Amino acid sequence: MQQLSRYLKEVNIKADLPSAGDAVKRITYHIRSGRELGAGAVKIIHGYGSTGSGGKIRKLARQYLADQKAKGQIRDVIHGEEFSIFHEGTRTAFARCPELRRDRDLERHNNGMTIVVL
Repeated sequence: MQQLSRYLKEVNIKADLPSAGDAVKRITYHIRSGRELGAGAVKIIHGYGSTGSGGKIRKLARQYLADQKAKGQIRDVIHGEEFSIFHEGTRTAFARCPELRRDRDLERHNNGMTIVVL
């Protein structure tokens, strides 16, 4: 039986303005450590970018996460703008990580973050 007490790990990879490549290395590390420590999901705060069209970190992070999902390394990716009770992936993620139901960004359509379901 699957354990329902899996927690939500939250990381801010943009805090010290890393390069996009370094940001992806941080994502890899936090996904791996989250999995090892029993997290059900990792919330990645990557920012939206100062140009108004999405920054390099956001674009590269999301591309990397899509690749990881396609390879079967992660279960799912939920973009912040899709993080809603009306999104099927979000509802499925609740079963894996119940703590997501209480996340402050639920229903806020935050383009600056992404949820990784482990």
